[in-house]
Amino acid sequence: MSKSQVQEDSSLDPNWRNDALDLGLDYGMQTIAVRAGQHRTDEGEHSEPIFTTSSYVYHSAADAAAHFDGTKTGNVYSRHTNPSVRTFERRLAALENGARAVATASGMGAILTMCLAYLKAGDHLLAANQLFGSSIGLFNNYMAKFDVEVSYVDCFDNEAWANAVQPNTKVIYCESPSNPLAQICDIGYLSELCKANDILLVVDNCFATPALQRPLDLGADVVIHSATKYLDGQGRVLGGALVGSDKLMQEAFTVVRSGGISMSPFNAWVFTKGLETLKLRMQAHCQNANQVAEFLVNHPKVSTVHFSGLSDHPSHNLATRQHHMKGGYGAIMGFEVKSSASLDSKAAAWHVIDSTQMVSITNNLGDAKTTVTHPATTTHFRLTPEARAEAGVKDGLIRLSVGLEDVEDIIKDLARGLDSL
Repeated sequence: MSKSQVQEDSSLDPNWRNDALDLGLDYGMQTIAVRAGQHRTDEGEHSEPIFTTSSYVYHSAADAAAHFDGTKTGNVYSRHTNPSVRTFERRLAALENGARAVATASGMGAILTMCLAYLKAGDHLLAANQLFGSSIGLFNNYMAKFDVEVSYVDCFDNEAWANAVQPNTKVIYCESPSNPLAQICDIGYLSELCKANDILLVVDNCFATPALQRPLDLGADVVIHSATKYLDGQGRVLGGALVGSDKLMQEAFTVVRSGGISMSPFNAWVFTKGLETLKLRMQAHCQNANQVAEFLVNHPKVSTVHFSGLSDHPSHNLATRQHHMKGGYGAIMGFEVKSSASLDSKAAAWHVIDSTQMVSITNNLGDAKTTVTHPATTTHFRLTPEARAEAGVKDGLIRLSVGLEDVEDIIKDLARGLDSL
């Protein structure tokens, strides 16, 4: 729809006009990241404003009724829509090549929205073993409580995916790259499998971001984000999002509107500004991560490095094909340290973590600051030992989110503990 068509449509609220940037033109990703999604008000502001309002004013009782019954498209209540949130949604949708995005209060809020929108009692959710611990907790403890059957397979095993499909399978869910081992799913294969069985394919793109990978272009139906991570990039606020077709996003929007899982205007503004530098930051993150991975894989006290950027990684070729940024494999990796005569694998991992002086010991990731955590006792500690083993979360595993500091300083900080094992 062109701007002239929007302006001539009397049922469309003037505040809901198209982007200031005409997305019908062939703009590059960085231009979209800086300019897409914004609607300038009559004040003529250059930077995107923050609409800190809970409600909206109408011209008359009839005007209010028209907004509520859908005769007019416009703002009703900030639990439903907010201009600051809408700007973020439009910009993210443009970056993911999706028709529409729906923002949520957190990444887990986005996953819960996905479950409530696309699953019902009696359905089957097929997910990867390699998931964030809270996602597994949500599926096992709450979706199962409402009679949604849940099962898991290794994310990289295409045959296992196909064999696990049931007549009542409605959603296949995966992270690619995964948390915490940065494992890669063959999204194109899963898309074909889903289309052949009338299943929705939902891909968590949190670790790659649209700067590296667009799952919708690879055949996914819905993309999930914890915007808290790279979309912000500086660890400031919480938020999540879903991206997909207008039909699927309308179902998600209804859940957010009814359930109150909505994003705050301030957080949306922070994410919008974060998107402006996303591609540039991801380039720098990836450059640092590639060097850190080479250091780790050559260190005698490291037994395994889980990072698809390494040429001998089993999913290196697949990641190279799916990630459109050359040399971009993300900046999250897991590495396993060796035990010693005096330290078991858990104690050795803790020693490496505790020996850092600069790196932040925190469970967050996707930050400008390098962060490190011990998944078995933090992000995945609620899982049973058997579930952790299935997910590959060993006691000696450390998850590293490589930041934007000088890479030499990151390497020196990790070396403090590794060299003294």
